[in-house]
Amino acid sequence: MRTAYHQELSRLGAQLGEMCGLAADAMEHATTALLEADLTLAEQVIADHDQLKTLSQRSESSALRLLALQAPVAGDLRKIVGSIHVSADIERMGALAVHVASISRLRHPDCALPDEVRASFAEMGSRAVKLARTAQEVLISNDSGKASRLETEDDAVDAEHRHLFTLLIDRNWQDGVCSAVDVALLGRYYERFADHAVEIGRRVVFEATGGLPTHKQLA
Repeated sequence: MRTAYHQELSRLGAQLGEMCGLAADAMEHATTALLEADLTLAEQVIADHDQLKTLSQRSESSALRLLALQAPVAGDLRKIVGSIHVSADIERMGALAVHVASISRLRHPDCALPDEVRASFAEMGSRAVKLARTAQEVLISNDSGKASRLETEDDAVDAEHRHLFTLLIDRNWQDGVCSAVDVALLGRYYERFADHAVEIGRRVVFEATGGLPTHKQLA
Protein backbone atom coordinates (compact mmCIF):
# COMPACT_ATOMS: atom_id res chain seq x y z
CA MET A 1 0.00 0.00 0.00
CA ARG A 2 2.81 2.44 0.94
CA THR A 3 4.66 1.51 -2.25
CA ALA A 4 1.64 2.59 -4.29
CA TYR A 5 1.45 5.78 -2.22
CA HIS A 6 5.07 6.71 -2.94
CA GLN A 7 4.62 5.88 -6.61
CA GLU A 8 1.67 8.24 -6.77
CA LEU A 9 3.75 10.93 -5.04
CA SER A 10 6.46 10.45 -7.67
CA ARG A 11 3.91 10.66 -10.48
CA LEU A 12 2.58 13.88 -9.01
CA GLY A 13 6.06 15.41 -9.00
CA ALA A 14 6.71 14.25 -12.56
CA GLN A 15 3.40 15.73 -13.71
CA LEU A 16 4.26 19.09 -12.19
CA GLY A 17 7.58 19.00 -14.00
CA GLU A 18 5.81 18.25 -17.26
CA MET A 19 3.41 21.12 -16.68
CA CYS A 20 6.23 23.56 -15.98
CA GLY A 21 7.89 22.48 -19.21
CA LEU A 22 4.67 23.20 -21.09
CA ALA A 23 4.49 26.66 -19.52
CA ALA A 24 8.08 27.34 -20.58
CA ASP A 25 7.27 26.18 -24.12
CA ALA A 26 4.20 28.42 -24.17
CA MET A 27 6.17 31.54 -23.22
CA GLU A 28 8.96 30.68 -25.63
CA HIS A 29 6.46 30.35 -28.49
CA ALA A 30 4.52 33.43 -27.37
CA THR A 31 7.72 35.48 -27.40
CA THR A 32 8.56 34.31 -30.91
CA ALA A 33 5.03 35.14 -32.03
CA LEU A 34 5.34 38.58 -30.46
CA LEU A 35 8.72 39.40 -31.99
CA GLU A 36 7.90 38.02 -35.43
CA ALA A 37 4.17 38.89 -35.61
CA ASP A 38 3.49 35.18 -36.19
CA LEU A 39 -0.28 34.72 -36.05
CA THR A 40 -0.21 30.94 -36.42
CA LEU A 41 2.16 30.52 -33.48
CA ALA A 42 0.16 32.95 -31.33
CA GLU A 43 -3.03 30.98 -31.96
CA GLN A 44 -1.21 27.74 -31.15
CA VAL A 45 -0.17 29.11 -27.74
CA ILE A 46 -3.76 30.10 -27.00
CA ALA A 47 -5.19 26.74 -28.09
CA ASP A 48 -2.56 24.69 -26.25
CA HIS A 49 -3.44 26.25 -22.90
CA ASP A 50 -6.38 23.86 -22.53
CA GLN A 51 -3.92 20.99 -22.10
CA LEU A 52 -2.17 22.79 -19.26
CA LYS A 53 -5.47 23.55 -17.55
CA THR A 54 -6.48 19.90 -17.79
CA LEU A 55 -3.18 18.75 -16.27
CA SER A 56 -3.53 21.33 -13.50
CA GLN A 57 -6.97 20.00 -12.58
CA ARG A 58 -5.67 16.44 -12.69
CA SER A 59 -2.70 17.17 -10.43
CA GLU A 60 -4.90 18.99 -7.92
CA SER A 61 -7.28 16.02 -7.82
CA SER A 62 -4.35 13.66 -7.24
CA ALA A 63 -3.05 15.79 -4.40
CA LEU A 64 -6.45 16.02 -2.72
CA ARG A 65 -6.89 12.26 -3.03
CA LEU A 66 -3.53 11.67 -1.35
CA LEU A 67 -4.47 14.05 1.45
CA ALA A 68 -7.81 12.35 2.00
CA LEU A 69 -6.68 8.74 1.82
CA GLN A 70 -3.10 8.69 3.11
CA ALA A 71 -3.03 11.24 5.96
CA PRO A 72 0.55 12.32 5.13
CA VAL A 73 2.75 14.04 7.72
CA ALA A 74 5.96 16.10 7.80
CA GLY A 75 7.78 16.27 4.44
CA ASP A 76 5.14 14.36 2.53
CA LEU A 77 2.45 16.70 3.79
CA ARG A 78 4.47 19.74 2.74
CA LYS A 79 5.05 18.20 -0.68
CA ILE A 80 1.40 17.38 -1.32
CA VAL A 81 0.04 20.70 -0.09
CA GLY A 82 2.83 22.51 -1.95
CA SER A 83 1.94 20.70 -5.17
CA ILE A 84 -1.51 22.28 -5.13
CA HIS A 85 0.06 25.74 -4.95
CA VAL A 86 2.71 24.88 -7.55
CA SER A 87 0.03 23.64 -9.94
CA ALA A 88 -1.77 26.97 -9.59
CA ASP A 89 1.49 28.88 -10.20
CA ILE A 90 2.18 26.88 -13.36
CA GLU A 91 -1.35 27.31 -14.69
CA ARG A 92 -0.99 31.06 -14.13
CA MET A 93 2.32 31.05 -16.02
CA GLY A 94 0.57 29.43 -18.95
CA ALA A 95 -2.20 32.03 -18.77
CA LEU A 96 0.38 34.84 -18.87
CA ALA A 97 1.91 33.32 -22.01
CA VAL A 98 -1.60 33.32 -23.50
CA HIS A 99 -1.91 37.04 -22.66
CA VAL A 100 1.31 37.71 -24.59
CA ALA A 101 0.08 35.68 -27.54
CA SER A 102 -3.29 37.44 -27.44
CA ILE A 103 -1.70 40.87 -27.83
CA SER A 104 0.37 39.55 -30.71
CA ARG A 105 -2.80 38.22 -32.35
CA LEU A 106 -4.69 41.45 -31.71
CA ARG A 107 -2.07 43.59 -33.47
CA HIS A 108 -1.50 41.22 -36.40
CA PRO A 109 -0.40 41.76 -39.17
CA ASP A 110 1.60 44.52 -37.45
CA CYS A 111 4.14 43.75 -34.77
CA ALA A 112 2.89 44.85 -31.34
CA LEU A 113 6.39 46.03 -30.38
CA PRO A 114 8.01 49.30 -31.45
CA ASP A 115 11.59 48.84 -32.61
CA GLU A 116 13.09 50.51 -29.53
CA VAL A 117 11.71 47.86 -27.15
CA ARG A 118 12.22 44.71 -29.22
CA ALA A 119 15.61 43.95 -27.68
CA SER A 120 14.19 44.35 -24.17
CA PHE A 121 11.40 41.87 -24.85
CA ALA A 122 13.75 39.41 -26.51
CA GLU A 123 15.88 39.54 -23.35
CA MET A 124 12.93 39.31 -20.96
CA GLY A 125 11.47 36.42 -22.91
CA SER A 126 14.73 34.50 -22.94
CA ARG A 127 15.30 34.98 -19.22
CA ALA A 128 11.70 34.20 -18.26
CA VAL A 129 11.80 30.94 -20.22
CA LYS A 130 15.15 30.05 -18.63
CA LEU A 131 13.63 30.60 -15.17
CA ALA A 132 10.73 28.31 -16.06
CA ARG A 133 13.11 25.63 -17.32
CA THR A 134 15.07 25.84 -14.08
CA ALA A 135 11.84 25.61 -12.09
CA GLN A 136 11.00 22.49 -14.08
CA GLU A 137 14.39 20.99 -13.19
CA VAL A 138 14.01 21.65 -9.47
CA LEU A 139 10.51 20.20 -9.43
CA ILE A 140 11.93 16.96 -10.83
CA SER A 141 15.18 16.90 -8.85
CA ASN A 142 14.02 18.58 -5.59
CA ASP A 143 17.33 20.46 -5.67
CA SER A 144 16.70 23.09 -3.00
CA GLY A 145 20.05 24.78 -3.68
CA LYS A 146 19.21 25.43 -7.31
CA ALA A 147 15.67 26.39 -6.31
CA SER A 148 16.96 29.05 -3.91
CA ARG A 149 18.99 30.66 -6.72
CA LEU A 150 15.93 31.35 -8.84
CA GLU A 151 15.22 34.61 -7.04
CA THR A 152 18.66 36.01 -7.86
CA GLU A 153 18.24 35.00 -11.50
CA ASP A 154 14.92 36.88 -11.54
CA ASP A 155 16.69 40.18 -10.80
CA ALA A 156 17.61 40.59 -14.48
CA VAL A 157 13.95 40.32 -15.52
CA ASP A 158 12.98 42.91 -12.91
CA ALA A 159 15.74 45.24 -14.14
CA GLU A 160 14.57 44.95 -17.75
CA HIS A 161 11.00 45.60 -16.65
CA ARG A 162 12.09 48.80 -14.91
CA HIS A 163 14.02 49.82 -18.03
CA LEU A 164 10.85 49.56 -20.10
CA PHE A 165 9.18 52.12 -17.88
CA THR A 166 12.04 54.56 -18.34
CA LEU A 167 11.39 54.33 -22.07
CA LEU A 168 7.63 54.75 -21.68
CA ILE A 169 7.86 57.92 -19.60
CA ASP A 170 10.55 59.49 -21.77
CA ARG A 171 9.31 62.60 -23.55
CA ASN A 172 10.79 61.22 -26.78
CA TRP A 173 8.36 58.28 -26.88
CA GLN A 174 6.83 58.58 -30.36
CA ASP A 175 4.72 55.43 -30.68
CA GLY A 176 1.45 56.61 -29.18
CA VAL A 177 -0.73 55.71 -26.24
CA CYS A 178 -2.01 52.38 -27.61
CA SER A 179 1.50 51.09 -28.13
CA ALA A 180 2.56 52.32 -24.70
CA VAL A 181 -0.32 50.39 -23.10
CA ASP A 182 0.68 47.23 -24.98
CA VAL A 183 4.29 47.58 -23.86
CA ALA A 184 3.31 48.22 -20.23
CA LEU A 185 1.00 45.19 -20.17
CA LEU A 186 3.49 42.92 -21.90
CA GLY A 187 6.25 43.92 -19.52
CA ARG A 188 3.98 43.10 -16.60
CA TYR A 189 3.15 39.68 -18.05
CA TYR A 190 6.80 38.72 -18.35
CA GLU A 191 7.63 40.02 -14.88
CA ARG A 192 4.75 38.07 -13.32
CA PHE A 193 5.66 34.92 -15.26
CA ALA A 194 9.18 35.07 -13.83
CA ASP A 195 7.84 35.73 -10.32
CA HIS A 196 5.71 32.59 -10.45
CA ALA A 197 8.80 30.58 -11.42
CA VAL A 198 10.58 32.04 -8.38
CA GLU A 199 7.60 31.13 -6.21
CA ILE A 200 7.88 27.52 -7.37
CA GLY A 201 11.51 27.56 -6.26
CA ARG A 202 10.50 28.86 -2.84
CA ARG A 203 7.99 26.07 -2.44
CA VAL A 204 10.60 23.45 -3.34
CA VAL A 205 12.89 24.92 -0.66
CA PHE A 206 10.04 24.81 1.84
CA GLU A 207 9.22 21.21 1.01
CA ALA A 208 12.85 20.20 1.46
CA THR A 209 13.65 22.15 4.62
CA GLY A 210 10.40 23.08 6.33
CA GLY A 211 11.59 26.69 6.45
CA LEU A 212 8.98 29.27 5.58
CA PRO A 213 9.76 31.04 2.28
CA THR A 214 9.48 34.79 1.87
CA HIS A 215 6.69 35.47 -0.58
CA LYS A 216 6.58 38.02 -3.34
CA GLN A 217 3.29 39.67 -4.04
CA LEU A 218 1.88 37.81 -7.04
CA ALA A 219 -0.94 39.00 -9.24
